[in-house]
Amino acid sequence: MAVKIEGTCDPKFNRVKDAFSENFEKRGEVGAAAAVMLDGKSVVDTWAGHADKAKTKPWTRDTLVNVYSTTKGVTAICAHRLAGKGLLDIDAPVAKYWPEFAQAGKDKLPVRFLLSHRAGLPAVRKILDENALFNWNTMTTALAEQEPWWEPGTAHGYHAVTFGYLVGEVIRRITGKSPGTYLRDEIAGPLELDFHIGLDAKHDARVAGLIPAAPPGPGEPNMFAEMMKNPESAGAKAFMNPPVLTKPGLVNSREWRGAEIPAANGHGTARSLARLYGALSRGGDLDGVHVMSKDEIAKCSIEQSNGPDALLVINTRFSLGFMMSQPGASFGPNPKSFGHPGAGGSLGYADPEAKIGFGYTMNKMQNSLLIDPRATALIDAVYASM
Repeated sequence: MAVKIEGTCDPKFNRVKDAFSENFEKRGEVGAAAAVMLDGKSVVDTWAGHADKAKTKPWTRDTLVNVYSTTKGVTAICAHRLAGKGLLDIDAPVAKYWPEFAQAGKDKLPVRFLLSHRAGLPAVRKILDENALFNWNTMTTALAEQEPWWEPGTAHGYHAVTFGYLVGEVIRRITGKSPGTYLRDEIAGPLELDFHIGLDAKHDARVAGLIPAAPPGPGEPNMFAEMMKNPESAGAKAFMNPPVLTKPGLVNSREWRGAEIPAANGHGTARSLARLYGALSRGGDLDGVHVMSKDEIAKCSIEQSNGPDALLVINTRFSLGFMMSQPGASFGPNPKSFGHPGAGGSLGYADPEAKIGFGYTMNKMQNSLLIDPRATALIDAVYASM
C-alpha cells in the first residue's frame, strides 16, 4: 500500500512530493519529512511514514529526530551570526576568546581553522571516560590540552565530534551562553524553529527513534573498518574516544538527547532546517527576524578545504562551517549552495542564487558517506520544478 503523504505542497513542486513518495516505495524510507522554502515562502512541507521501527507510531507534523552532523551547519550559523555582529573575528586566534586553548603550540591557531576542519584537532589522544562526551568541561579541557595531529592549516580532516566543542566553546566564551542556549535565545526562538541542541525531556514523546543502517556487505566500502585497522589513528580516536559513541541505542537515549553535542545531537524538523536556511538564502532575514549578515552569508560560499580528507578516506569540500557541493554529492546546480548533511541521511542547505532553503529529516539510516540518495532525489526534483 502506498504511503500517505501529509502536509502541503505547491502544485508547481509536485515532483518533490512524488520523489518523497518514491523514497518510501523504492529507497527504504520508514519515516521522514521534507521541506522547501522559496524566497521566504513555504512551497513544500511534507511528512509521512512512521516514527518507530515497529511502524506503530505515525510520523506527524511535529515529529523531531536527531540529525547528527546536520547540526554542524546550525552551530556554524551561530558563529557567523556573532561574526556579523562584530563579536567574533574569524581570523583572530582562538586563544583570544579561549585563553586556555593556547596550550600545545596552538596560541596562533585561528578560528577559521576550527570552522574549516583544518585545525588538526579531530580527536583527543588520551583515553577519555565514556561519560566525557556528556561533560562539556571535560571535552573542552581535553581539546585545549591536545597537540594538533597535523600542522594546522596544512591539511583538512573531518572533525566529526570535536567541531561542536571547539566552535561551541568559542561561542560560549563570547556570549556566556552554551551553544544550545544561544541558538534558542537568538535564532530558534525568534524565528520559531523547532530545533534543539540539548533537548528538554518534555519533548521526548515527539522524537522518532533512529533505526541503524545495516552493516556494509562484503565488497562494499566500510570506512569505519578501515579506520579501525589502526586504533591509534586520528580516525579511530575521533569515533572511538570516548568509547561510548558506538554504543547501541545511544542516540535514542535521554542522556544523548539532553546533552549539548553541537556537532552531532541536534534534534529538529525538516521545516525548521528549511526555514533557517531559507533565511540565509535571501539575505539573512525572514519574517522580520535577522539571522545573519549578508557579508557573512557570502563567506559561507567560499571554499576553504577541498580534496583528500585526512580522516574520512574520501574527498571532502568545506567552506567556513559548511559542506559544499562536490562530484557525486551536490546541493543542486548552483555553485554557491552551502549546508550540511548528517550521518544516515538528513540534510539542510541554502542556495542563495535560487533563494532556496531545503530540509530533509528521516529515521531510517543508510550508509551514504556524504549526501544520501533519498535527499538527492528530492534535490533533483526541486530544481526540475523551478
